[in-house]
Parts: sequence; C-alpha cells; structure tokens
Amino acid sequence: MRIGVLTGGGDCPGLNAVIRAVVRKGIGVYGHEFVGFRDGWRGPLEGDTMPLEVQSVRGILPRGGTILGSSRTNPIKIEGGVDRIKANLAEGGVDALIAIGGEDTLGVAKQLFDRGVNVIGVPKTIDNDLNATDYTFGFDTAVNIATEAIDRLHTTAESHHRALICEVMGRHAGWIALHAGMAGGANVILIPEKPFDIDKVCEYVESRFKIRYSPIIVVAEGAHPIEGQMALQAGELDAFGHVRLGGIGELLAHEIEKRTGKEARTTVLGHVQRGGTPSAYDRVLATRFGLQAIDAAHEGDFGKMVALRGTDIVRVGLDAATSELKTVPVSRYEEAEVFFG
Repeated sequence: MRIGVLTGGGDCPGLNAVIRAVVRKGIGVYGHEFVGFRDGWRGPLEGDTMPLEVQSVRGILPRGGTILGSSRTNPIKIEGGVDRIKANLAEGGVDALIAIGGEDTLGVAKQLFDRGVNVIGVPKTIDNDLNATDYTFGFDTAVNIATEAIDRLHTTAESHHRALICEVMGRHAGWIALHAGMAGGANVILIPEKPFDIDKVCEYVESRFKIRYSPIIVVAEGAHPIEGQMALQAGELDAFGHVRLGGIGELLAHEIEKRTGKEARTTVLGHVQRGGTPSAYDRVLATRFGLQAIDAAHEGDFGKMVALRGTDIVRVGLDAATSELKTVPVSRYEEAEVFFG
C-alpha cells in the first residue's frame, strides 16, 4: 500500500516518534510506501506532500514538534473540502491515511472515514483529554515541564513573599494543572471542570501567608470563576470554533492583590509545555502507538484509533475517541484539595 501520514492540531513532544515507528515498521516489515502530508489537514486538502522514507526518519526520535508540520485547518468547514481530499488522495495513489492528532484532527478523520476514506487515528494531546485512551503522549512531558517550573517558582515566591500563579494549558480539561500542581506542591489548583470561588482562593492565599510561606497557585487556561465573580476576557475563534484562551492568570493576580493586599505575579507557561524533547515515557508510548497504527493499516482495520488501556495498546472506534472529552473526575480533584491552603 501507499500510506499517507499527517500530524494535525497543536504540536507536542512525541509526534516524530510516531512517524518514525510507522515508517520503520511499515517499510521494514510490510514493504509499504509512505508519503507525508504537510501541515495537518492542509496537506491532503492542497496536495502538499513530502517523501517519507527510512532515511527521512533517522534521528528524529528525541526531537520535539513534527517534521511534517501542523495546522488547525478544518477541511469540513471548507466548501468541497472532503471531495478535494478524496481527489488528491486518489491522484497521489494513496490507499490509506494515518492521522495523528487530538479531538479536532480525529473528529475530521471520523467524518472522512464515514465518507469512504481509509483512516487510522493516533491519539495526541498534551491535555490528555481524549476519551477511550488512558493516556496520550505529550502529556507526561508537559507535566514534567510544568512541575519543574513550579519547583522554581517556590523559591522565588519565598524570597519575595509573593503569591505566584502558574498558568498551564488545559482548555476544557485540567489534567496538566492537576498532575503538575500535585507534583509541585501547589497550594491551590484551579481547573475548568470546577468553577472556582475567588473568595475561597483568597482565603487559601492568606492562610498560607499567616504561616510565613508564600502560596503557589496553578491554574489551567480554561479555568473560570463562579458566574458573576470576575469579568473574563473574550477571545477570537479558531477554525474549529475554539476560543483562543490565555489571561486567567493575570486576572487572578489582579483580584488577589485587590482583595488581600498581597503582591501577586503570574507566569504563563504557554507553548513552553509543547516544545522541546519528549520524556522517555512519551517516546515509548508514541513509538508503541505508531507500531500498532501501521499494523491496523496493514490489516485494513480502518476507522479505528489505537489507544492505551492499562499497559496494552488496543484499537477502538474513532467515534468512541471523539464522542466526548475525558475530564477530571470529582474524586481526583478532591484528592488534591486535601493539600490546598
């Protein structure tokens, strides 16, 4: 077969490990031919390709980002987009497509499969919010980066007797904030799943200062207060209809200073969490996903996504992966609340 590979949505550490595994096993074991589509769904939409051979994937295992490039192009929103993709795949002799991405990328993959395109999905998101898989690669690296940042914030917070806020990624799910906050010993963790009470947050801040320690607050970018407590900023939408977030940390700092009289500063980690070399865990998980994805493609088991269940890699329907987000359950957040204040 001639198989296309693309990486869509936000980049993350481990994408290159998937590409490498797919190509190495696909060529070395099965004798398939590969073509890379550049910049997510824009590649098959416009017929923009690059060759993918064994030589192309040498040395990319420890590299962050993706050699194929990525984008948030949504072909479903483009008139005739699906037909253009099908025509370009046919013209290029591409028999199947391996799509590596998160909810948006795999949502498009599901719709293409429903319209006759042979697609296999590989789950990728640092937010760890894809349903039907225990973990996604990129998450472990992002948590490690955020945890190291929190460790560093503790020392400068104590030196200057400030409340320091660390804003991490997490639009609808607070997994990064929860894990990094717990690992880093944060005094408050705020996640999108539970609207926060700014008065309670300020109580935690003041109680921390009373024992001569400086509070560290970890907040996911999608966290929001109880309705009516604080004015939030509105952002523009991307191609998938998501608001571009960012700024909750600064709003928190302003409110904390106003309500407690204590100095507060914000560090926004942003794309630092996405960049750089993947952790060992993410390299192994991404590699295993890639190996299983090419097996599924070789067997013609299309419309599936590879997923982690326990320590096993299994196949699930793309619909199971994209029907709903995997959010932080109440019980997990309650575990962290024990350490607040």
